[in-house]
Amino acid sequence: MILINLLPHRELRRQERRRAFFTATGLAALMGAGCFVLWYAVVQQQTAAQVDRNQFLSSEIKQLDSQIAEIASLREEIEALNARQRAVEDLQTDRNVPVYLLNELARQTPQGVYLTSIKQTGNTVNITGLSQTNERVSELLRNTAYNSPWLERPDLVEIKTATARDLQRRLFEFSMRVDIKRPQPPADKASDAKPGRKAAAKG
Repeated sequence: MILINLLPHRELRRQERRRAFFTATGLAALMGAGCFVLWYAVVQQQTAAQVDRNQFLSSEIKQLDSQIAEIASLREEIEALNARQRAVEDLQTDRNVPVYLLNELARQTPQGVYLTSIKQTGNTVNITGLSQTNERVSELLRNTAYNSPWLERPDLVEIKTATARDLQRRLFEFSMRVDIKRPQPPADKASDAKPGRKAAAKG
Protein backbone atom coordinates (compact mmCIF):
# COMPACT_ATOMS: atom_id res chain seq x y z
CA MET A 1 0.00 0.00 0.00
CA ILE A 2 1.42 3.36 -0.99
CA LEU A 3 1.13 6.25 1.50
CA ILE A 4 1.09 9.76 0.10
CA ASN A 5 1.63 12.77 2.41
CA LEU A 6 -0.67 15.46 1.22
CA LEU A 7 0.37 18.01 3.94
CA PRO A 8 2.61 21.00 2.95
CA HIS A 9 5.83 19.61 4.60
CA ARG A 10 8.00 22.40 3.26
CA GLU A 11 5.87 25.03 4.93
CA LEU A 12 6.02 23.12 8.21
CA ARG A 13 9.82 22.96 8.08
CA ARG A 14 9.96 26.68 7.40
CA GLN A 15 7.77 27.39 10.43
CA GLU A 16 9.92 25.16 12.63
CA ARG A 17 13.10 26.90 11.48
CA ARG A 18 11.49 30.28 12.05
CA ARG A 19 10.39 29.22 15.52
CA ALA A 20 13.89 27.94 16.36
CA PHE A 21 15.47 31.19 15.07
CA PHE A 22 13.18 33.38 17.19
CA THR A 23 13.81 31.16 20.20
CA ALA A 24 17.59 31.43 19.79
CA THR A 25 17.32 35.18 19.22
CA GLY A 26 15.22 35.59 22.37
CA LEU A 27 17.66 33.50 24.42
CA ALA A 28 20.60 35.57 23.08
CA ALA A 29 18.74 38.82 23.93
CA LEU A 30 17.99 37.56 27.43
CA MET A 31 21.62 36.52 27.94
CA GLY A 32 22.81 39.91 26.64
CA ALA A 33 20.39 41.73 28.94
CA GLY A 34 21.53 39.60 31.87
CA CYS A 35 25.21 40.33 31.12
CA PHE A 36 24.44 44.05 30.81
CA VAL A 37 22.56 44.08 34.13
CA LEU A 38 25.40 42.19 35.81
CA TRP A 39 28.05 44.53 34.34
CA TYR A 40 26.03 47.60 35.36
CA ALA A 41 25.66 46.25 38.91
CA VAL A 42 29.43 45.64 39.16
CA VAL A 43 30.19 49.13 37.83
CA GLN A 44 27.74 50.70 40.28
CA GLN A 45 29.29 48.77 43.16
CA GLN A 46 32.82 49.84 42.17
CA THR A 47 31.65 53.44 41.74
CA ALA A 48 30.04 53.42 45.19
CA ALA A 49 33.20 51.93 46.71
CA GLN A 50 35.35 54.59 45.02
CA VAL A 51 33.01 57.34 46.25
CA ASP A 52 33.34 55.96 49.80
CA ARG A 53 37.15 55.93 49.43
CA ASN A 54 37.13 59.51 48.15
CA GLN A 55 34.97 60.66 51.05
CA PHE A 56 37.27 58.86 53.52
CA LEU A 57 40.34 60.41 51.93
CA SER A 58 38.72 63.86 51.98
CA SER A 59 37.91 63.55 55.70
CA GLU A 60 41.44 62.32 56.45
CA ILE A 61 42.93 65.18 54.43
CA LYS A 62 40.84 67.68 56.37
CA GLN A 63 42.05 66.19 59.66
CA LEU A 64 45.66 66.32 58.44
CA ASP A 65 45.20 69.94 57.35
CA SER A 66 43.88 70.86 60.79
CA GLN A 67 46.78 69.01 62.45
CA ILE A 68 49.28 70.75 60.15
CA ALA A 69 47.73 74.11 61.03
CA GLU A 70 48.01 73.27 64.74
CA ILE A 71 51.66 72.22 64.30
CA ALA A 72 52.41 75.45 62.41
CA SER A 73 50.81 77.52 65.17
CA LEU A 74 52.76 75.57 67.79
CA ARG A 75 55.99 76.19 65.90
CA GLU A 76 55.22 79.89 65.73
CA GLU A 77 54.53 79.93 69.47
CA ILE A 78 57.77 78.04 70.15
CA GLU A 79 59.74 80.45 67.97
CA ALA A 80 58.12 83.41 69.73
CA LEU A 81 58.97 81.92 73.13
CA ASN A 82 62.56 81.28 72.01
CA ALA A 83 62.81 84.85 70.75
CA ARG A 84 61.52 86.15 74.08
CA GLN A 85 63.97 83.94 75.96
CA ARG A 86 66.87 85.19 73.83
CA ALA A 87 65.73 88.77 74.37
CA VAL A 88 65.61 88.24 78.14
CA GLU A 89 69.05 86.60 78.09
CA ASP A 90 70.45 89.44 75.98
CA LEU A 91 68.98 92.00 78.34
CA GLN A 92 70.42 90.15 81.31
CA THR A 93 73.83 90.00 79.67
CA ASP A 94 73.69 93.61 78.46
CA ARG A 95 72.84 94.76 81.96
CA ASN A 96 76.08 93.23 83.25
CA VAL A 97 78.21 94.39 80.30
CA PRO A 98 79.40 97.68 81.91
CA VAL A 99 80.59 95.76 84.98
CA TYR A 100 82.43 93.19 82.85
CA LEU A 101 83.84 95.95 80.65
CA LEU A 102 85.32 97.96 83.51
CA ASN A 103 86.65 94.82 85.16
CA GLU A 104 88.22 93.65 81.90
CA LEU A 105 89.82 97.01 81.16
CA ALA A 106 91.27 97.07 84.67
CA ARG A 107 92.74 93.60 84.12
CA GLN A 108 94.13 94.21 80.64
CA THR A 109 95.52 97.73 81.15
CA PRO A 110 99.28 97.47 81.83
CA GLN A 111 101.17 99.58 84.33
CA GLY A 112 102.07 103.02 83.07
CA VAL A 113 98.77 103.42 81.16
CA TYR A 114 96.01 105.66 82.53
CA LEU A 115 92.54 105.66 81.02
CA THR A 116 90.88 109.07 81.02
CA SER A 117 87.66 108.39 79.08
CA ILE A 118 85.54 105.33 78.28
CA LYS A 119 82.48 105.63 76.05
CA GLN A 120 80.34 102.71 74.81
CA THR A 121 78.25 102.95 71.65
CA GLY A 122 76.48 99.67 70.93
CA ASN A 123 79.19 97.00 70.91
CA THR A 124 82.00 99.49 70.29
CA VAL A 125 83.95 101.16 73.11
CA ASN A 126 85.97 104.35 72.52
CA ILE A 127 88.86 104.71 74.95
CA THR A 128 91.23 107.62 75.50
CA GLY A 129 94.12 107.71 77.92
CA LEU A 130 97.74 108.53 78.70
CA SER A 131 100.73 106.24 78.53
CA GLN A 132 104.34 106.54 79.62
CA THR A 133 105.64 104.85 76.46
CA ASN A 134 104.44 103.65 73.08
CA GLU A 135 105.24 100.08 74.12
CA ARG A 136 102.64 100.24 76.89
CA VAL A 137 99.99 101.22 74.35
CA SER A 138 101.05 98.31 72.14
CA GLU A 139 100.81 95.99 75.13
CA LEU A 140 97.27 97.24 75.84
CA LEU A 141 96.32 96.51 72.21
CA ARG A 142 97.79 93.00 72.42
CA ASN A 143 96.04 92.26 75.70
CA THR A 144 92.62 93.29 74.41
CA ALA A 145 93.18 91.38 71.17
CA TYR A 146 94.44 88.04 72.52
CA ASN A 147 93.99 87.80 76.30
CA SER A 148 90.45 89.07 76.89
CA PRO A 149 87.28 86.97 76.70
CA TRP A 150 85.17 90.14 76.47
CA LEU A 151 87.16 92.39 74.11
CA GLU A 152 88.26 91.95 70.51
CA ARG A 153 89.47 93.79 67.39
CA PRO A 154 91.25 96.73 69.06
CA ASP A 155 92.01 99.64 66.71
CA LEU A 156 94.42 102.44 67.55
CA VAL A 157 92.86 105.68 66.31
CA GLU A 158 95.51 108.22 67.31
CA ILE A 159 98.58 108.57 69.48
CA LYS A 160 100.46 111.81 70.13
CA THR A 161 102.87 113.26 72.65
CA ALA A 162 101.63 115.27 75.61
CA THR A 163 103.38 116.88 78.58
CA ALA A 164 102.21 116.47 82.17
CA ARG A 165 102.35 119.86 83.84
CA ASP A 166 102.82 118.62 87.38
CA LEU A 167 105.53 116.07 86.55
CA GLN A 168 107.17 117.98 83.72
CA ARG A 169 107.64 114.79 81.71
CA ARG A 170 106.52 113.66 78.30
CA LEU A 171 103.55 111.30 78.02
CA PHE A 172 101.70 109.81 75.10
CA GLU A 173 98.03 110.60 74.64
CA PHE A 174 96.16 107.94 72.70
CA SER A 175 92.66 107.03 71.59
CA MET A 176 91.49 103.58 70.50
CA ARG A 177 88.40 101.56 69.67
CA VAL A 178 87.63 98.03 70.79
CA ASP A 179 84.62 95.76 70.27
CA ILE A 180 82.74 93.86 72.96
CA LYS A 181 82.17 90.16 72.39
CA ARG A 182 80.19 87.60 74.34
CA PRO A 183 82.40 84.95 75.93
CA GLN A 184 81.60 81.26 75.55
CA PRO A 185 79.78 79.65 78.49
CA PRO A 186 82.08 78.02 81.06
CA ALA A 187 80.21 74.72 80.66
CA ASP A 188 81.54 74.32 77.12
CA LYS A 189 85.10 74.83 78.30
CA ALA A 190 84.60 72.32 81.08
CA SER A 191 83.17 69.74 78.69
CA ASP A 192 86.04 70.34 76.28
CA ALA A 193 88.57 69.89 79.06
CA LYS A 194 87.19 66.56 80.32
CA PRO A 195 88.20 64.44 77.27
CA GLY A 196 91.70 65.89 77.46
CA ARG A 197 91.98 64.91 81.11
CA LYS A 198 90.76 61.40 80.34
CA ALA A 199 93.25 61.08 77.50
CA ALA A 200 96.06 62.29 79.76
CA ALA A 201 95.03 59.78 82.44
CA LYS A 202 95.05 56.93 79.89
CA GLY A 203 98.43 57.98 78.58
